[in-house]
Amino acid sequence: MKISKYAKAIVAAVVATGGTATAAAADGVITGAEVWLLVGAFLGGLGFTWAIPNKTGSGARE
Repeated sequence: MKISKYAKAIVAAVVATGGTATAAAADGVITGAEVWLLVGAFLGGLGFTWAIPNKTGSGARE
């Protein structure tokens, strides 16, 4: 199964943001500082995952 690095990065960003949003909304209010955490989680998940190449070659599962 081949997954593009773009799809992988978008899914990682959404998952990271979703987890952070769940924690941020636990008290029912999302503050300005928590918004910055959400932005950081999205950009971190997107950037770090996109920067790491997919595994190819003999070690990759198909």
